[in-house]
Parts: sequence; structure tokens; C-alpha cells
Amino acid sequence: MYTYCVFCETQKCKSIAAQAEQLFDCRAISPKQVQLKWVKREAIRECHDLLPGYIFLYAEEPIANPQTIRHIPGVVRCLSDQEHRYVLQDGDEKFALMLLQKDGIIGKTRVYQEGEMVRICEGAYAGLETRILRVDRRSMRMQIEIPFGGMQVKTWVEYEMVKEAAADVPAE
Repeated sequence: MYTYCVFCETQKCKSIAAQAEQLFDCRAISPKQVQLKWVKREAIRECHDLLPGYIFLYAEEPIANPQTIRHIPGVVRCLSDQEHRYVLQDGDEKFALMLLQKDGIIGKTRVYQEGEMVRICEGAYAGLETRILRVDRRSMRMQIEIPFGGMQVKTWVEYEMVKEAAADVPAE
């Protein structure tokens, strides 16, 4: 998979993406982020540009001359690195592939609260349910207690390592 990034006029992203798909036989994504808007005490989900003016292109074969992308009306430039390579590399490529995997839609990050029960979903303690002691929203981590050596030990984990604990199911 070859990944590219194009910078364009923000109001033309949708039409430029459609033209790029036709001209270069590729997939084009203008990434969006889901945000909540409150209207009369009701949460409404809206999609907004995650990176206004940026379009990511995904091709099975390399685009012969990526500079030709600039000929699409509204395209400002095709991004390249210091060696004038247009194919995304390293972290940029990883980010672009993550966007492709999510079909260009980035959801909201779950916000956790102190006292809430969570289930660890990764690592040695996967499946363990525990209570959140503290939340550090800036670093997106939380302090929990885990059993170790016959004691409860406090440790910090990232949001991605936990899920909301299942609701208590009555025994039959």
C-alpha cells in the first residue's frame, strides 16, 4: 500500500477526493472527527474535519508522478519529506493507515471518572475488574489497584488498556 497526503482548499476536500479517486485509481479520505453537540438537552453527533484541508490517498501501486495531483483544481500541494519522497514514511504512514482502518472517521475518546469500575483488556491482568482511583485526563491515564503479593498495589494504566466494566448480571 502506498500512502500520500495532499493539502488543498478546505471547502473543496470532498470534490478533490472524488477526482483523485478517479484519476489515480486510489482511495481518498478527508478524515473526520465525531463530536457531540447539545441541542435542547439532547446529544447530537456531528462530523467535522479532523485535519481541515488534508486528504490522504491510498494506492495499491505507486502513483507514477505524484506532482500531477496538483493539477486538480483546489489542490495546493502534494506533501513530501526532505528527500522529496511523496510516499508517506514511518509515523506519518502509520497515522494514515490508522485513518484508513477507521474509514476516515475518528470517534470520541471515552472519558473515565474516579470511582468508576473498569475491566482491564490487555496484559497480565486482562479480564480483571477494578475501580478507578484517580484520572489524569491530560495524559489519558488512570490510577487503579491490582492484586499483587497478597496486597492491593496502585498503578497507572492508559485509557486504551481498559473498557467499561460489564453491568452486574443477576445470577439465575
